[in-house]
Amino acid sequence: MEVTFSTSQLEACFRSSRLGQRAWGVDVSRRYVERINVLRSARSMADLHAIRALRLHPLTGRRKGQLAMTLTGRWQLIVTVGRDAMTVVRVEEVSKHYDD
Repeated sequence: MEVTFSTSQLEACFRSSRLGQRAWGVDVSRRYVERINVLRSARSMADLHAIRALRLHPLTGRRKGQLAMTLTGRWQLIVTVGRDAMTVVRVEEVSKHYDD
């Protein structure tokens, strides 16, 4: 799949582990890079759903249409899947679930 980023900061944190570590800490940054690489290597959404460790699930409410996957602890990666044959995934944000 092709992976795009909603902000240049998210892309920079993927390309530079130092920036990611400053933004979220070592564990979250490492897992973020791993998850992006998993997204890039997947051929379809079915491939991603088959990896139970991702805990990929649809979001509701104001985030309807987006998906989340676990990074570590309460941290999650939020993505949007492109409508055209679902071959493009847009990284929306890294957030702490429930923001607490």
